[in-house]
Amino acid sequence: MKTWITKGGYKIVRLLSGRSNVFLISTDRINILVDTSTEFMWRFFQKRLEKLQVKHIDLLILTHSHFDHTANAARIKDIFKPRIIIHQTEAKYLSAGDNIIPEGTNIFTRFIVSLISKKFQAIGKYSACNCDQTVDDSFDLSGYGVKGNIMHTPGHTLGSISIIIDNEIALVGDTMFGIFWWSVFPPFASDQDKLLESWGKLLRTECELFLPSHGSGNKRSLVEKDYAKRNKTSVIEN
Repeated sequence: MKTWITKGGYKIVRLLSGRSNVFLISTDRINILVDTSTEFMWRFFQKRLEKLQVKHIDLLILTHSHFDHTANAARIKDIFKPRIIIHQTEAKYLSAGDNIIPEGTNIFTRFIVSLISKKFQAIGKYSACNCDQTVDDSFDLSGYGVKGNIMHTPGHTLGSISIIIDNEIALVGDTMFGIFWWSVFPPFASDQDKLLESWGKLLRTECELFLPSHGSGNKRSLVEKDYAKRNKTSVIEN
């Protein structure tokens, strides 16, 4: 389990990797879980929590409502009773255990979507779960004893969100990928223009590391390079 510690002492542990990353943000008093992975990863998830001796989860933040991020939310809520936060446009999908059909961003992924689009909602069905809090443009986490905030970063889906911790590390869901060394561009996105706008918002923070839900962490230099290449204005406004 890879671990990062910010200058302010916040610990971020990657509990699960592979199909979909799950992160735990911890202080001496609070545990915040980011995403839940797929249903078949449940036992691995439990073992990781046991290894870390995690007895409570105070907050569960869902970066968006796709099944590989939310499938275990209902179980986690039943066991740990965390408050669940999701963007307001994604809450209806979570409460129905449903998915937003993604769009491919290249020839290969567009072909995949064309093949599975009719079956996607059935394939990605998961246990429905109600949230406790919705966010719109931003949400301050100081009420939970954490120097950080939730930022609306649409593009992969309309309601995708990212979590900024200590203005140093950003957990970005599927707003970026960490699969390729030359690019952070995700293979699926509902709106590529909004996606690039979200990259700009994230780059206007002071974060030096961006942790995606798929793959490894991305350094700021790579994100800046990819942003400049793809963005027509290629200017990060202050």
